[in-house]
Amino acid sequence: MSINITFPDGAVKQLDAPITGTDIANGISSGLRRNAVAILVNGELWDLSREITEDATVDIITRDSEPGLEVLRHDAAHVMAEAVKELYPETQVTIGPSIENGFYYDFAREEAFTPEDLDKIETRMKEIVKRNETIQREVWDRNEAIEYFRGLGEEYKAEIIQDLPENETITVYRQGDFLDLCRGPHLPSTGLLRDGFKLTKLAGSYWRGDSNNAQLQRIYGTAWSDKKQLKAYLKRMEEAEKRDHRKLGKTLDLFHLQDEAPGSVFWHPKGWAIYQAVQQYMAEKQYARGYQEIKTPQVVDISLWEKSGHASKFGDDMFTLVNDDREYAIKPMNCPCHVQVFNQGLKSYRDLPLRLAEFGSCHRNEMSGALHGIMRVRSFVQDDGHIFCTEAQIQEEVKEFINFLHDVYADFGFDEVIYKLSTRPEQRVGTDEEWDRAEQALEQALNDNDLDWELQPGEGAFYGPKIEFSLKDCIGRVWQCGTVQVDFSMPGRLGAEYIAEDGSKQVPVMLHRAILGSIERFLGILIEQHAGALPAWLAPQQVMVATIVTDANDYAEEVVKALRNAGIRTEVDLRNEKIGYKVRQHSLQKIPAILCIGKREAEEGTVAVRRFGSKAQTVMPLEDFIDQFQTETDEKQMLELTA
Repeated sequence: MSINITFPDGAVKQLDAPITGTDIANGISSGLRRNAVAILVNGELWDLSREITEDATVDIITRDSEPGLEVLRHDAAHVMAEAVKELYPETQVTIGPSIENGFYYDFAREEAFTPEDLDKIETRMKEIVKRNETIQREVWDRNEAIEYFRGLGEEYKAEIIQDLPENETITVYRQGDFLDLCRGPHLPSTGLLRDGFKLTKLAGSYWRGDSNNAQLQRIYGTAWSDKKQLKAYLKRMEEAEKRDHRKLGKTLDLFHLQDEAPGSVFWHPKGWAIYQAVQQYMAEKQYARGYQEIKTPQVVDISLWEKSGHASKFGDDMFTLVNDDREYAIKPMNCPCHVQVFNQGLKSYRDLPLRLAEFGSCHRNEMSGALHGIMRVRSFVQDDGHIFCTEAQIQEEVKEFINFLHDVYADFGFDEVIYKLSTRPEQRVGTDEEWDRAEQALEQALNDNDLDWELQPGEGAFYGPKIEFSLKDCIGRVWQCGTVQVDFSMPGRLGAEYIAEDGSKQVPVMLHRAILGSIERFLGILIEQHAGALPAWLAPQQVMVATIVTDANDYAEEVVKALRNAGIRTEVDLRNEKIGYKVRQHSLQKIPAILCIGKREAEEGTVAVRRFGSKAQTVMPLEDFIDQFQTETDEKQMLELTA
């Protein structure tokens, strides 16, 4: 019996059936066979050892591709679980998926794992890889699978199987003496995992992510195609550790967090100076682009959130309170309140597009385990904006917004942006015709800006399609920040109308847009991008004036006054310390410029300029330095600084 196998390039070959992915890869080249980890059969990932018995379209998945890395990481999780069971047989294994850059497995065990245990587990994993155990897919009867895992004391696995739909095929993967419930696919053998993995950390977790359930122990790891990729990743993580905004926030005295206000930031003077610089910058940019800035209430009757749909969809994430028998919500987002501003007074088609912007303070009840410095908080401010427009105006407004976003990101030192277009989900509001027009408008706006973008089918919001904008930082990490979303639903739900050219009442389209997203999170990204050495226009303290001798104190005060009058954030150090000590100390604070003032500078009206990251010193008239520094900050220059 023969079957037709169609390859990615469209070529069709007639092969004997049954045939496996391993057979197909081997028939193409020995190199492909060595690097193959799975096969895509009619769009579904299969094990290489699984037999293909019918005509199929196939694609061999290699270990260095994204889906290939996902397979490797999933296998690493299984090998880790096998190692744990061999070393600590009393442990129950629960769930172990692949994740971005790695994998984890949650374990139920009375005794806590230690860092020393991680070393033992990783060593045993390497032994399992060396054994090169065959990995086999087996289809089991549901009841037999439940009985088997329950007999081993694996109550969590038995519960997972019980909760699966009745028509679900139960597949178990066997490697050596270890069996695990899994959909797959997996490598043909443990040896193909090779040496590109490492265990990284321990953490706590809850069964199925619910804090009401049993607490588990989670072991994280990372896995890559080979040891070279692993070393490169670990080097990036080492660099990320140096740039950690939480450490820099403490070292540079920018902010702190404490248990009495979980998920809320205490901004110190220097940190707040950065915050204000960013917010003022955005305010000026938005005004120049035709936005009108507004401010809306923090606490709003729950009925508004019920009408908007937020109460039903995001109720668990909202903080609420009751006063005088009325229930209120602390706003988790700004959009319903912006519609209330639009609704004041009669609007005509001539008023559209109407662009409203707010630095809106929001609160969301994030899980405590998800909080992370200022990157993930409960209290934050969005650079939120909403554009009320007609359908015909969507494309041009989105195109203009993309240009705006590019200007902002470039000023902050981000020159690599990733674009993703998310289209209609299964559950949605609006007609197919409206979705067709909206998706086409967003796609055309991306194309008009000559951008390479990725399609995310079905990932749009229930009320409309969206574009997501992600930044890639200097060490390769990706941060999703900006977004523009088309909303057919909320304006109508909240009674927004305008008078069309023909005199009829029409509901406007609402574009939700943000560039920074959460300002707190963006500042965390910014601090890590620049390793705390922010460009001069953003630095909380732009200039430090340091005296060499006490005789120069009076002149130093004059210099400070002149700099502050020029709008330059300046402090002075008049301590009776050696200038070398002062320079070293202030350099650690990553101040862009240190002006050393001695007797000669006082007599000549000059300053000796020391730039951060440079050992060179330049003497110039004070007026020349002010002109030079103002030009640099006005032009948002991004200097290459060495920490």
